[in-house]
Amino acid sequence: MLAVVLALGASLSYGVGDFLGGLTARRVHVLTVLALSQAIGALAVGVWAVAAHEPFLGATATCLALGAGVCGAVGLAALYRGMAVGAMGVVAPISSVAAVIPFAYGVTRGERPSLLQFVGIVLALAGLVFVSRVPAATGPRLATGVGLALIAAIGFGLYFVLVGEAAGDSVPWTVLVARLSSVTLAFTAVLATRVTLRSGRSLLLPIAGVGICDVSANVLFALASTRGLLSVASVLTSLYPAVTIALAAAFLGERVRAAQLAGAVGVLAGAALITAG
Repeated sequence: MLAVVLALGASLSYGVGDFLGGLTARRVHVLTVLALSQAIGALAVGVWAVAAHEPFLGATATCLALGAGVCGAVGLAALYRGMAVGAMGVVAPISSVAAVIPFAYGVTRGERPSLLQFVGIVLALAGLVFVSRVPAATGPRLATGVGLALIAAIGFGLYFVLVGEAAGDSVPWTVLVARLSSVTLAFTAVLATRVTLRSGRSLLLPIAGVGICDVSANVLFALASTRGLLSVASVLTSLYPAVTIALAAAFLGERVRAAQLAGAVGVLAGAALITAG
């Protein structure tokens, strides 16, 4: 039960952070948002890692955490850019298909969710498909930002797997090493593209919120992966689009269609079954 609560907490935190990230990326360059938010998150988790007094990661876990940071940074950059150019209600749910990667990985490694949890996982993933669907006005077409959302899904899925494997050595050090890796990549991209880091005072608070929410979600997911099945924790964590869609509807007036509402119900019902299992 603790792993379920932690994973749902990660989902809530990811959802809020992604909404803020997509919103600020509409006003400043996505690399500015990524670099500053990742740096703020690194400072926060750095304090925790030092205070925890845990042994540092082994060589294998360090490499996994470094790889996780790269995958996470690529995923976030794609997601923020996708939500900046497309509808959050479309891009965010598609990115949550990331859950398929760690779920499949966990099952191949011998994890066996209960029958009730398996039904819940299938229902939640099916719900995400419906949440992602939007009818085209002039015939079938690929919605804006879908390609970026798929890149984000791959990045997040690999991040979940790598963090889940490395966190067994130490959760705080895993999250910190991954975050330092993503910060390095983000600032390297900023220097290479000569993007300014100036965001304006009005955006400092939301960017800080992005960093705090993202690192909090990373910590909660890492803890969940060490206290329960990776396959279950990753699916529950990937329910964050429901939060992002709700915020987009409330603050941006994005329209949620009947099919998307049905998908959202499926997501919530799936989460309930996973919790009950």
